[in-house]
This record gives sequence, structure tokens and C-alpha cells, in this order.
Amino acid sequence: MTDNLHGFVVVQHGQTLIERYGEGDDFAWDRPLGHVVFDAGTLHDVRSVTKSVVALLYGIALADGHVPEPSAPLLASFPEYPDLAADPARARLTVAHALTMSLGLEWREEIPYSDPANGEIAMDMAPDRNRYVLERPVAGPPGERWAYSGGASALLGHLITAGTGRPLRDYARERLFTPLGIGTFEWMAAEDGVFSAASGLRLTARDLARVGELVLAGGEGVVPSSWLTEMLTPRLTVEWGDGYGYQWYLGSVGGRAAPSALGNGGQRLVVLPSLSAVVAITAGNYDDPEQWRLPDHLLNDVALPALTSATHLP
Repeated sequence: MTDNLHGFVVVQHGQTLIERYGEGDDFAWDRPLGHVVFDAGTLHDVRSVTKSVVALLYGIALADGHVPEPSAPLLASFPEYPDLAADPARARLTVAHALTMSLGLEWREEIPYSDPANGEIAMDMAPDRNRYVLERPVAGPPGERWAYSGGASALLGHLITAGTGRPLRDYARERLFTPLGIGTFEWMAAEDGVFSAASGLRLTARDLARVGELVLAGGEGVVPSSWLTEMLTPRLTVEWGDGYGYQWYLGSVGGRAAPSALGNGGQRLVVLPSLSAVVAITAGNYDDPEQWRLPDHLLNDVALPALTSATHLP
């Protein structure tokens, strides 16, 4: 059950309880890295965990006065598309609909990322990525149904970049990673040079856990605690039954509330407030329909027993 495990870090009360690394073939996006022996210093794709980090950055940028409130009309931030704003169905869109992946626009990301028809890939190949997302056919009223969309995250990345005047990677370094003591990371960009808000971040497993500790601790003065409360408030339900806030999943582990960030291949960042703990997992089961099995095993059969034993909780 540990096939393709690349990194596994469990932190409780600020102390590392478990830290394990594996080895195997790996990729940076679609670029083969060959056989990699992972250790504490090895950067790893966190894939769509990136989306949850972008939500943290949005909260920082909002407090800095650089981005609109969630209730603001989304297309007001895209004045270059007056034709889209003139569509009554699209004029109803707010920033919150992007934050909750409930734009009500057609988006296909259930097909393999090797297929150019995949929404995220098609967006990256489009001459104007933001127009590509915003002009998708209307599929239903915004705000009513969660539908997975890297395009929604890309719009948030654009709002942060436009509002701060800084590339997403540079703003993240200055306002999030450096304050957390994270000195080494990568943020991959598409061919147009835009840093991917949907899946571009590369972190070590230790530093992924450090991001979780920030959330556990209420923001540590880096992210406003009020934003974390908003971010982790359930607003919609995802297809497998968990709640969804602002780019974060709101499920449970062993019956305990567990705000989580998920990424393709088995990437996980799980916060367990009732146990004062964080679990970070990096893995290599990209595009595997059974990729959830490894993180579920590690969380339920390894991390949770160790955490409850360590704290003498039932």
C-alpha cells in the first residue's frame, strides 16, 4: 500500500512525529524526471494543492487591499471583455463563484491531462486564457453547484497578479513563503509565462506540512485569521460528499474535521485541528483512478493511530 509514496510527514504540536520518504519514477508536470530518491530536501509537484495555497494568497492580497471582496462582480475585474459583461448570465458571476468553483460554466477536467480537450490544458494553450475561461458556455446558475475547474483558480491567480503588480510566484515568496521560513520552492509556468494557479507549485513535503501548520495556527499573522474562517466555511458539497469552502475541501478523517488540499497523484495536505496536527503526503500515482487509496491508507491506518496514541485521545 506504500507503492509510489514519495514523502510522508506528520506534525503534531509543532513536533515531527513521522517522516518517511520513498523512491520511484516522477514527473514535473509532464516532464519526466526519471527515477528519484526522495529526501527532506526534494521538491515535489503538489499539483492541485496549489489551488489551496492560492486561496491563502488571495486572503493576504485582500487584506493588503489588492484584490476585490468575494462578493464583488467578477467581470468588473476584466473590463477588457465588455461583450462578456453584457451577457446577463455572466454578469451575475462574483469572485466568490471562482473561489468556490461554482461558476456555472461548462468545464471538462475529468478527462486525462494528456488530452488537449482537458479544460486546464486547453486554457493553457488558448491565446487568451482568461477569456477562454469566462466565455465557456453557460451550464447553469452560478453558485448552485460545485464543478471542479482549474479555470476558476486561474482567474484568482490573475486577480492576485493584476492587483499586486507582481507575478504570482514573487508575491508568494514575499508574503507567504519567506515569512514561513520556506526558502526553496518552484512555481511552474505555462508557455505564455503565466505561473499556474491551478497546479504549478513544487514544495518539499516538510514545507507542505509547514503551510498546514500556518492554517492550524490561525494564520500566524501571515494570513488574517478572519480570512481562514471564511476560507474554511462550508459553502457547497463536492461530488463525493465533503464540504467545500474557498478552494479547500472540508471533510473528515476518522470522524474528525479535516480541512484538506488535494492534488493529482495522491498529493495531500490535511489539517486536524482536534489533534493539533498536520499531515503532508507526496506521491506518484498521477492520473490513476485509484490514487486516493494510498493517502487514505496513510491517514487512517498510520497517521491517525500514531496521533491519537501520542496524545492519549480515543
